[in-house]
Amino acid sequence: MTRASRPPRPSRRPSVRALVVLVAIGVVAGVLSGLFGVGGGVIVVPALMAFVGMDQRRASSTSLVAIAPAAVVGALTYGLQGEVDWLAALTLAVGSVAGAPLGARLLRRLPLRVLPWIFVGFIAVVLVSLVVAVPSRGGDVRYGLVEAIVLLGIGLLSGVLSGLVGVGGGVVIVPGLELVLGAGDLLAKGTSLLTMIPTSVSGTIANLRRGSVDLRIGLTVGITAAVVSPFGAVLARAVDPRVGSWLFAAFLVVVAVIVLRRGRRVATTDADAR
Repeated sequence: MTRASRPPRPSRRPSVRALVVLVAIGVVAGVLSGLFGVGGGVIVVPALMAFVGMDQRRASSTSLVAIAPAAVVGALTYGLQGEVDWLAALTLAVGSVAGAPLGARLLRRLPLRVLPWIFVGFIAVVLVSLVVAVPSRGGDVRYGLVEAIVLLGIGLLSGVLSGLVGVGGGVVIVPGLELVLGAGDLLAKGTSLLTMIPTSVSGTIANLRRGSVDLRIGLTVGITAAVVSPFGAVLARAVDPRVGSWLFAAFLVVVAVIVLRRGRRVATTDADAR
């Protein structure tokens, strides 16, 4: 049999140690997804880079595969409790899809060292707001022309920041719904998770066409995250809104540190390449 006619080798199954690592990543991502209404990508991406050895591009693409199942189960869990605003989620998704290409365009024009600080500045504003204003538990989003424009703006900002620094979704949408539109904390989290579903699915399809996704790893992390995501949602309901606000603020600080470290490495690599 010639070399050209040999059948392709099947991909190696992950070892027990690798499987344990992937499951652990999924557990952390799933709990955070259900508890805070975020995708968990900000945890999954650096974890895949640190423990699996992926480069950032492949880790980011694979994380979208993991986000989708957790977002579906998390949104369903919140939806069964009546804590999802479907119309608001659709409007947010439209803004986010429009903002992502704009963020990618700005990414090519702005200096790399500036990008993380843009996100940190946004986080600082959100942290101050979270300290000053504690979200309610039962607030609703009243839907009118002004609210629709605000929702489009929040979605647009989410998409732009996602394109710029690779972080968007719940990190932007949850505080936007709570602080700007007065949504209850649970409603904001459930709506945020629903918004992520079309974004993560469409992104995964595009990445699969480019061949930049490790589907087995992504599904392992994603299915694990989906299993534990309801526990995070139940925990969110058990936590007082004030405590939840402080926990989310602490999570945002961790996210900001991760973004700064990632941005510093990218800027250093870019400078060395020159």
